[in-house]
Amino acid sequence: MATEVLRGESGLRGNNIDELFHPSSVAVVGATPKQGHVGYVIMVNLLGKFKGKVFLVNPRYDSINGVKCYKGLTDVDDEVDLAVIAVPAPVVPQVVADAVKKGVKALIIISGGFSEVGDEGRRLEDEVRSIIKDSKVRVLGPNCIGVYNAENGLDTFFLPEDRMGRPPKGPIALISQSGAVAAAILDWASRRKLGIGLAVNYGNKIDVSESELLEYFAGNPNVKVITIYMEGLKYPGEGLRFLETARKVAQVKPVIVYKAGRTKASVHAVASHTAALAGDYEIYRGAFRQAGLIEANSVREMFDLAKALATQPLPRGKRVLVLTDSGGMGIQAVDTLSTLGLEVPELPETMQTMLRKYLPPLAIVRNPVDVTGSATDEYYKIVLDSILPTSYVDMALIVALMQIPGLTPNLVNYIIDAKRYGKPMVVVSFGGSALMEKFNDALENSGIPVYATPDRGARALWALVEYSRIRKMLREEVE
Repeated sequence: MATEVLRGESGLRGNNIDELFHPSSVAVVGATPKQGHVGYVIMVNLLGKFKGKVFLVNPRYDSINGVKCYKGLTDVDDEVDLAVIAVPAPVVPQVVADAVKKGVKALIIISGGFSEVGDEGRRLEDEVRSIIKDSKVRVLGPNCIGVYNAENGLDTFFLPEDRMGRPPKGPIALISQSGAVAAAILDWASRRKLGIGLAVNYGNKIDVSESELLEYFAGNPNVKVITIYMEGLKYPGEGLRFLETARKVAQVKPVIVYKAGRTKASVHAVASHTAALAGDYEIYRGAFRQAGLIEANSVREMFDLAKALATQPLPRGKRVLVLTDSGGMGIQAVDTLSTLGLEVPELPETMQTMLRKYLPPLAIVRNPVDVTGSATDEYYKIVLDSILPTSYVDMALIVALMQIPGLTPNLVNYIIDAKRYGKPMVVVSFGGSALMEKFNDALENSGIPVYATPDRGARALWALVEYSRIRKMLREEVE
């Protein structure tokens, strides 16, 4: 069935979906004073943070927490750009009909109980689809948690902030088929101060799909990298549209995808979760490769790669300087870099001779350059200033174990200063001391990604090389 999804024509209804992310006004249908309920959390989120008008809708109340409450959408005495629907599934078609009558521009249907649960749910989905068919309203969902926009405070993720942290504004956008995964990612990113400025979960996608979201984020100047968590395509014809869109987007922005449901054992779990077709993973894998997508092997890796792609320039080649104060860490880095097809070239003898004059006697200067446990901040500066301006390497993997007594917080300034050479850099910092956390934060805040282990840093550099190759390939095909 997966091959059928990858063929055919798409049935998109147009890409006017800006109101899903930048509405001037939002109505919460199903707002409630009952704490812990979905409608309550969404209401609190929007009233507390959204930079626009918020209308509450519930026929049971005249007001909630001192805010006027309307009996229905058609009773709201103002324009409504976006309605967030959090009512039982059987009630949703009527709410959608009211939204069409009101002239609401976009809907986010949070409610579950549609095609993911069986025949009755599919019937309700079909009813909603027929209501919106000849209208201009765009629909995200159903069975989704909607949109998070750190810029304007639009937040329909119905988990309280003490349960799910919200990440800061940043250059990464997330498109997730799973709501729970999206929520967990945002919470994880928040704890790590990772800038996911826009996130969207599309659920059963009766209308708005991955393809339209890709197109939308491609046109957003604040988005530098697009990440996708996907379980499977669903409708015949949408696969071809997705691949065509991805190829166009990948010419201008990196797109990283993590495909869950890779094994036979997980296929049924995917179907029961979002009614998607997990299909044959090899088909998806080949399609991703043809489309110019960078495939990650886990959610964590997806954001490891995204951090580098969002902050670092693309390299001119694949030669890496490995600078370390730990021989063991350097060896691990070389192993992974070599496995990934990147090069760690031996430095010319003239450069080695020069480095020996300034580094400690036991330092290794061939590449990896190991300044040993006698390292000082100045040794790092000497190596970076000597090698990065040359044509010997295209990028750097810097291992800085702050447990070494000769290193101080000033090392941050030397590494940041090396950005002037215009070459990609990643830092490996392993441990958990307060000094190390401060060191890591300072680097990340300056746009230099930090990783806990050499293999993760090496993989991030590989992503830069891979995207450079992809963009060149796709642009040559167009020309």
